[in-house]
Amino acid sequence: MTDSVRLSKHLIDLIGCSRREAQLYIEGGWVLVNGAIIDEPQFPITDQQVELRPNAVAEPLPAITLLLNQPVMHNPTLEQQLALLTPETHWAEDPSRILQLKGHFARLSTTLPLQDNATGLQAFTQDWHTLRKLTEDCTRLEQEYVVQVSGEINPAKLKRLAHGQMFNGIGLPGCKASQQNEEHIRIVIKNPLPQVLTRLCASIDLEVLAMRRIRIGAVSMGKLPLGQWRYCTPTQKF
Repeated sequence: MTDSVRLSKHLIDLIGCSRREAQLYIEGGWVLVNGAIIDEPQFPITDQQVELRPNAVAEPLPAITLLLNQPVMHNPTLEQQLALLTPETHWAEDPSRILQLKGHFARLSTTLPLQDNATGLQAFTQDWHTLRKLTEDCTRLEQEYVVQVSGEINPAKLKRLAHGQMFNGIGLPGCKASQQNEEHIRIVIKNPLPQVLTRLCASIDLEVLAMRRIRIGAVSMGKLPLGQWRYCTPTQKF
């Protein structure tokens, strides 16, 4: 039985690169093994054909941001959220055309938690610029929710939400609210505290049945299916 060697070691012997360059080529998706991209430096090689893709560059992967249509999760930990980001849950219609690599799932951070019992847009990022935007600018970033409610919806009620008010002794912030249809309203609000959307609706005699975040800043969820994720393209900015 032929002894195997690590892909990184085989690549070093094959093209005469350094150990660091071999790792960067492999993790960057530039190395083919029997015609398939392999991005694991430890992958065992025996007699497979190994080749470097044209125009390969030995550079660290650019930091990426992933967008998830998160299902209802009660006070999830980061580990529980990251468990939803798998190759199998990658949206097949992702328009970014970014090559999916294992390095994209490392060192991800998130912020701006969803409202309690809400589904919808959540962002995970490796990019410190993006993370700083989502944290330091959170009080200025709009978040848009579609809220399913029971009760009578009318313009006068929704207009009341535009101004800060007291409800059951709790101060509520102003927000933008509009009617989408007989059962749904849209609420645009900045840096919402936990349960604030439920309290805003209760202040105008509406009961929340479900809610879904569809936008953070200038980034919208679009048609991303529930439980699936896609890449945030380099041109999309929060």
